[in-house]
Amino acid sequence: MTTLTIRIKKGKDGPHSLVCTRSDGSMTMQHQRQEFFPLHDLIHYAVESVLAYRRGFFGLVAEGWDLSDFGTPWPRGPLPRDMDPAELIVGMLGLELTTREAAPAEDVNARVAHWYTENAPDQPLPERVDDGQLMRVRELIARLHGQWRRLGPGDGIELRFPPDSNA
Repeated sequence: MTTLTIRIKKGKDGPHSLVCTRSDGSMTMQHQRQEFFPLHDLIHYAVESVLAYRRGFFGLVAEGWDLSDFGTPWPRGPLPRDMDPAELIVGMLGLELTTREAAPAEDVNARVAHWYTENAPDQPLPERVDDGQLMRVRELIARLHGQWRRLGPGDGIELRFPPDSNA
């Protein structure tokens, strides 16, 4: 699998930036004007790293998707049907940060199963997650979000995907 270096930088006098560099040297970048996006991207990193998803957002970027491929009008076409359920779980965990109500693994698995049944019935259901995995994801999110909040303007976070064994 191609590795990815992810750099998320706080803007000094303008937008934040996300720069992803693949192991072959190719890269894609995006300016992010809202605080939501760096935090959302860090949730993606935590979910995809802890759950070892390799066909989520960052996995597709590592495969060659450009960051602009993920928006309307979907220049590359729809997301792959065999994609990992990262976006569903990221959405649930993002909502948790707003409501401060943590969903148990049972609820996460039910939502994922429902989505696949309704939208990709020809795809096998992804492996179920357990409460221990969700706890590790939440701990990594808290650590990364704390690191982001402590950054000064112009500073950034650099991550490797897939992460090293000590990530």
